[in-house]
Amino acid sequence: MKSLQWALPLLLVSSLAAAQTVTDDSGQRVEIKRPAQHIADAWFAHHSLLMTLGAGDCIVATVNHPADRPWMFKVQPSLNQALQAHGKTFASEALVVRHVDAVFVPANDPDAESYRLAGIPVLAMNFDDFDSMKRSLITTAKVVGTSAAASRAQAYNQYLDEQIATIQAKTAGLTDAQRPRVLHIQSLHPLKVDGRNTLIDTWIKLAGGRNVASGINGNMQPISPEDVIRWNPDVIIIGAGAGTLDGSDDGTLFASVSAVQHHRVLQNPSGVFPWDRYGTEVALQIQWAAKQLHPTLFPQLDMVTATQAFYRQFYDYSLSASDAQRILQALPPE
Repeated sequence: MKSLQWALPLLLVSSLAAAQTVTDDSGQRVEIKRPAQHIADAWFAHHSLLMTLGAGDCIVATVNHPADRPWMFKVQPSLNQALQAHGKTFASEALVVRHVDAVFVPANDPDAESYRLAGIPVLAMNFDDFDSMKRSLITTAKVVGTSAAASRAQAYNQYLDEQIATIQAKTAGLTDAQRPRVLHIQSLHPLKVDGRNTLIDTWIKLAGGRNVASGINGNMQPISPEDVIRWNPDVIIIGAGAGTLDGSDDGTLFASVSAVQHHRVLQNPSGVFPWDRYGTEVALQIQWAAKQLHPTLFPQLDMVTATQAFYRQFYDYSLSASDAQRILQALPPE
């Protein structure tokens, strides 16, 4: 009985210590009563952050689907047992039944309030550059609430910083004339591109390129084929899932564009999440883009080896060389 009397206060102190207040990416302070062991994730890209923290198996409700993200579900097979939303919305009752401890939502998610009314802590996540992504990862690690998650967040942020420094050391001194003019196409049907104030613009510049769409603000902005012809990019990078230029209705219109004439139309890699967009694989994206734009500056960089090492360290997944090649070619698992 005496040991039980000692144990109860210790358990109470432990429980209280686990409670914390976290500031999400929108600046809202959110009370987290205990480490989140059951998580609903309503932001497609944010899953990769949880997986990087070793908390992918905590996701019990997801907006992703195996047909759209086959590598994500292969690398994190527990997602196959998670509640899969139809669209971007979860039924609050379904989350309560699954004992969800926290919900991650994208910025300005209209469903956030219904989750709050159900008594579930809601964290709005948003990042558009490297620093804000690192901050989001640390915030997510606090919600997960384990020392392992905190350690992995630190390890990833250090890895990202190292890759940025290595690339910057070789590209920072390039003149404008040495920087190829790059167009990143997010969608071919309809034609949409990524402009300034985006993570895409950030990695294009870091990799030693110039974003020809920098006159446009934001992601996924509609343009006309005439804009592409007028910009005349040296390199066109097509986002995963956007299709190919050959299969595009506008493909024949681009025959005069420099990138087409010099066979510099590239398909962006895609793994757990498309590398070019808002996931932790952007640490691989910057290496791939630098190698593509300036191969002579990075002769020792082997993207197959780099991809295997990344997946082993941050996703706890042993990726074969052939699997790494398929990811680099934006192909699904065999």
